[in-house]
Amino acid sequence: MTCKRFVIVNARVRSASLGEHEPVAACVCAAYSGYVPRIGKKPAPMLADYKALIREGVVYVLADGGAIAGVLVLKPVGDAALVENVAVYPSHQGSGLGRELMRFAEEFASEKGLREVSLYTNELMTENIAFYHKLGFREIDRRLDDGYRRVFMSKDLPEKA
Repeated sequence: MTCKRFVIVNARVRSASLGEHEPVAACVCAAYSGYVPRIGKKPAPMLADYKALIREGVVYVLADGGAIAGVLVLKPVGDAALVENVAVYPSHQGSGLGRELMRFAEEFASEKGLREVSLYTNELMTENIAFYHKLGFREIDRRLDDGYRRVFMSKDLPEKA
């Protein structure tokens, strides 16, 4: 059994605890560092204050036991759940953990009675844009935002019966 398979089978998404701010930041840094040369600067998630975000209660981790393999920053904003960040350690990318985090985001939104999941990603992160399209997200805007060229996307959720 490979490590990737083990993580997928036994991983679960849960709220991050305050003491996990450093491992959360390390996961984000590892996931996004490859984009620095392409973008020409650190992507916004690498600059976030994860201690403050965890205190705010908006950081979730995908972990197998104590090992964090993925991070999700998720906030209710209006009628949507805003995915501010999805990060998976490079060693686990392509193993379904990103899909699991996005599934969690959709369940979170549905449980809160929200109508959609929205997100943004850097325009130069073309792999992420393709990934979100595969998950059913549609592009709604492209613009300069907070010093980054961002692509804004949204996915409507089915109405509860």
